[in-house]
Amino acid sequence: QVHLVESGGGLVQTGRSLKLSCEASGRTDRICAMAWFRQGPGPERELVAALSWTRDEFWYPDSVKGRFTISRDNAKNTVYLQMNALKPEDSTVYYCAGFVDSSKYLPLRDYLYNYWGQGTQVTVST
Repeated sequence: QVHLVESGGGLVQTGRSLKLSCEASGRTDRICAMAWFRQGPGPERELVAALSWTRDEFWYPDSVKGRFTISRDNAKNTVYLQMNALKPEDSTVYYCAGFVDSSKYLPLRDYLYNYWGQGTQVTVST
């Protein structure tokens, strides 16, 4: 089992920055990838950043590319999401997700991730 806990959400003004953290515990040695999703208008969660745990591979959608950066601290078993130039449309709940699999590829769909944090609210005011 892997347990994920997010922190760092809050209320910021348009154009400002926010950094989210996600600390992993448990069987972190089994993690192949970590990602940040955010809740969309419907039931599906939108991927905003993904990071391979086993090689130098990242993925961002065009909507956040150049503004969001995912990074990790192996010693702390923590993954971060640095969000710059925030916009009101970035407001929603953000989730950290972990992927455990023998194939070690970088999944881009929410249903492929095995473990989820509880979510943290980000609100960007105008």
